[in-house]
Amino acid sequence: MAEQRDWSQVGEDGVRRCWWPGALADYIEYHDHEWGRPVANDTRLFEKVCLEGFQAGLSWITILRKRENFRAAFEDFDIEKVAAFGPSDVERLLDDAGIIRHRKKIESTINNAARAIELTEEFGSLGAYFWMWEPAEIEGDRTPAVPVPATTPTSIALSKDLKKRGWSFVGPTTAYAFMQAMGLVNDHLPGCNAGIEVAQLRADLFRPKPH
Repeated sequence: MAEQRDWSQVGEDGVRRCWWPGALADYIEYHDHEWGRPVANDTRLFEKVCLEGFQAGLSWITILRKRENFRAAFEDFDIEKVAAFGPSDVERLLDDAGIIRHRKKIESTINNAARAIELTEEFGSLGAYFWMWEPAEIEGDRTPAVPVPATTPTSIALSKDLKKRGWSFVGPTTAYAFMQAMGLVNDHLPGCNAGIEVAQLRADLFRPKPH
């Protein structure tokens, strides 16, 4: 989102939204009904952090259009099941043309499932851990030219903490994209209709706490 853009734009359907979905129907659907809405469910949080890792070096629309294939390949991102994957599963996934066939990213997902179990044991849930990282205020350098930063101090700290705990493919940019998508921040641009709804959902959210 580094190009010079209007803060928000009115689509052909008359709805004002962030510019980045463009005219792509599936991207608009994702923007209007998923992106930024707060999520505390452990399975969906795990799925998203893994898919953000798969996105590294690619566009999100590429991953989004393969998401159902990823869900089928990774047992709907059931953390316990993925953690139990072995070498034969890695080879199976490398033969699956419906996903991104990248050995290191596949192995990372399996590794991260085991690390997610450790976080759950320590904090009570993945939700409790990740929502600890919700910033108290808007962070990052924001200008009309670059209204949304690629990283923030919190995403850098989250990335560092995850890596210390043995997670992989969780760099600061990946961590911030995850935070944006899961509603830990509301980065819908000013004037975006969805941003108003997201603000209310965040206000109403019961945030899980560590045990």
